Amino acid sequence: MMPDPRLTFHGAARGVTGSCFRLETDHGQILIDCGLFQGAKTEKELNYRPFPFEPNKITAVILSHAHIDHSGLLPKLVRHGFKGPIHATQATADLAGVMLPDSAHIQEYEVKQFNRRAARRNRGQVSPIYTGADAAACLMQFRAHDYDRWFAVLPGVRARFWNAGHLLGSASIEIEVAQQDNPEPLRLLFSADIGPDYKLMHPDPEGPSGIDYLICESTYGDRDRIDATAERRRELLCEEVRAATNPNGALLIPSFAVERAQELISDLSRLIAESRLPPIPIYVDSPLATRATEVFAKHNKELEEGAVLMRGLASRHLHVTETREQSIALDHVRGFHIVIAASGMCDAGRIRHRLKNWLWRDEATVLFTGFQAEGTLGRILQNGARSVRIQGEEFKVRARIRSLDLYSGHADGTELVDWIKARLPLRHDLFLVHGEEAAIDGLAERLAGIVDLRHVLRPVLDESFALTRTGVERLSIPTPPRLGPEKIARLDWHNDVSRLILDINDALAGAADERSRDILIRRLQRALQEDETAQE
Repeated sequence: MMPDPRLTFHGAARGVTGSCFRLETDHGQILIDCGLFQGAKTEKELNYRPFPFEPNKITAVILSHAHIDHSGLLPKLVRHGFKGPIHATQATADLAGVMLPDSAHIQEYEVKQFNRRAARRNRGQVSPIYTGADAAACLMQFRAHDYDRWFAVLPGVRARFWNAGHLLGSASIEIEVAQQDNPEPLRLLFSADIGPDYKLMHPDPEGPSGIDYLICESTYGDRDRIDATAERRRELLCEEVRAATNPNGALLIPSFAVERAQELISDLSRLIAESRLPPIPIYVDSPLATRATEVFAKHNKELEEGAVLMRGLASRHLHVTETREQSIALDHVRGFHIVIAASGMCDAGRIRHRLKNWLWRDEATVLFTGFQAEGTLGRILQNGARSVRIQGEEFKVRARIRSLDLYSGHADGTELVDWIKARLPLRHDLFLVHGEEAAIDGLAERLAGIVDLRHVLRPVLDESFALTRTGVERLSIPTPPRLGPEKIARLDWHNDVSRLILDINDALAGAADERSRDILIRRLQRALQEDETAQE
């Protein structure tokens, strides 16, 4: 018999992607989320490695919401032997029904493209993380539950969902584990992603109080949004659109296909309807966003401003591109227009093609409306890169790069502190997860005087803890680690190589004459030869 439940952090530890927490009890093992790693290639390579546990020994999964960094490895889990139920809200199950097959399509397409390039270079081939068939099998294992209704997970373990106010169907997860020789169960609460106070479509996040252990996100734990009201959000969006307007240009908005795209459609259509913006063609260049919008329409009565969304979807200025040919045709649209395209961090999807067409033009503006993880193309552009590489090609950055974070689905530091305060008293420990180190440290500092900081923990990847009746006990960190903390949410050598290639090209282009270029090339060759000699 296991003396105490164990909790292990297999993702979203000192970073914001790959959310996956494993709870071991006497009666079985549970996963809370099973998300895809995103960001720098070093982190994304974790998606291809074996799980750090045996999938066939997982009894059940409880899914907080459908975003890919929380759900995106579920088809892989099923592919490698998991046969249990996946518990979620009905809206989460519906969104997963469009997001997971789309993710599988991306895996298969990108691997096909990679293998084609690898074959030309006489390099090894790779296989997709999972396929469409795996995604379809995974969806058969979903079990839907209402908010605030207890459901059995294992013998002696039950759970219920609380509205997290982050995404359609999103939930914080409360879990009770029965204890031997103790009439009181051990109570855990996983915040998952907590929505901000001002969301277009969702109420304020909820949750229970008086729990034993709290696992809380910290994405924006070190920052505050000033005047983040819905009207202020629309006002700033209006200003950004006006500033981007160019008769020969375009406004590109990299957007998460689920929720962010629907919020932007609602606000842009409203601004046009109110004559605060002139009639502007709005193109949604994402088949996933189109399918997700159908799910939002189905659940529109569950949304606080579902009627506003429905009016936006009926706007005559809104156009959607379904086929590849329709997407390519956007490169030939004349006159100022807006393109909302996935993915939100520019890591994949059609936004990359739109950037290849517009990034090098002065007439274009790129507007980021969500969090950009370290190592992603979105963060690199946000940080002021003058040139970038996309699919092996170099592009100068002449477009205006702008950010508007009032659309974020995450609570800021003040809102997170308020949410945590509403969960008190906390009997034992608080784990801060799903945040980069600066955000985690910033949230911890804000909690001084509210929570005993000796009980605020910052787990690293694959770290395990025993959840005892008197407090947490650190157990182990695998040696060597799958990925050390210093490599999570960091630029990696792939980013360095891309930057080096761009710097070399800039130096060669700036050389005064052919002789200067020859000298530079010889110096580079000599440096490489000296390095090879040193390694022998």
